[in-house]
Amino acid sequence: MKYLVINCDDFGQSPAMNAAIMHLLEERLVSSATLMAPAPGFEEAAAWCRKRGQTNIGLHLTLTSEFDALRWKSLTGDPSLHDEQGYMYQSVLEFERGANTKAVMKELDAQYELVRGYGIKITHADNHMGSLYGIAAGRSHIPQVLMRCARWKVPFRIFRRVHAGDVLATIEGVERAASKASALAGTLGVALPDYLLSHPFEIVEGETYESFKREIIAKLYHLPEGISETYIHPGLDDPAMMAAIPHWEKRVWEYRLMLDDDMHAAMKDAGVTLVDYRYIAAHGRESRFRAVRRLAAELLRRT
Repeated sequence: MKYLVINCDDFGQSPAMNAAIMHLLEERLVSSATLMAPAPGFEEAAAWCRKRGQTNIGLHLTLTSEFDALRWKSLTGDPSLHDEQGYMYQSVLEFERGANTKAVMKELDAQYELVRGYGIKITHADNHMGSLYGIAAGRSHIPQVLMRCARWKVPFRIFRRVHAGDVLATIEGVERAASKASALAGTLGVALPDYLLSHPFEIVEGETYESFKREIIAKLYHLPEGISETYIHPGLDDPAMMAAIPHWEKRVWEYRLMLDDDMHAAMKDAGVTLVDYRYIAAHGRESRFRAVRRLAAELLRRT
């Protein structure tokens, strides 16, 4: 069977993002969304979730603030989490080089507690811009994050295997990194999706909405067996945001795609079932015995 989670990242980034994500959640056209606790639109998003009793909301662990015209600070105010302008780092490389690990974990705890303080029962966690993965300078916080997720009793967005047709497959060493991280997750009892599917978040040369739609629909027909997740950043066609965020139009396309009848017809035709992270929590946990054996084997590997 083929199961797919479609998660809306960046919930709480801005009013335009919030409006789009709220609409998709109301219409049940996506699986879930993850909240950005430090971002300027967080209070609006969190209050909406609390009022509705939304049961498919996760935590978008946020340690970076990438756009020149839309910046935010950490909740804890630790100097090692900020650049010279006093905002969270704009790039993952800056974050990995500058952030103190104890400060990082204190910040993640603060973000978790803030969301929980709104009465929201968090169903999963993921990471803004992959800042915790160690992909820029090799300084990973994955072990610490997985221990937090074990304590919080929520699944986390990493993946067990790499789908050959996905852009993640082009990253050198990704399969071994995924194997080691997923083995640690299994050892700690943290549930995961089997695969993570990605696509370029900027508009590539010659790309149109129709070509983007064809690309995503084609992926549905080649979805591997098991539980996959893909994530989008839907937003409304908002003039202020289009002026502030590069490639904002791609976010409008992602919102439009989730409203497109062709997308949902293709999911049905391709035999893909839309699920949320509660399904992963129930079915995405590896046996600890097997996970411990895999982790030991990975740690003993030299090449």
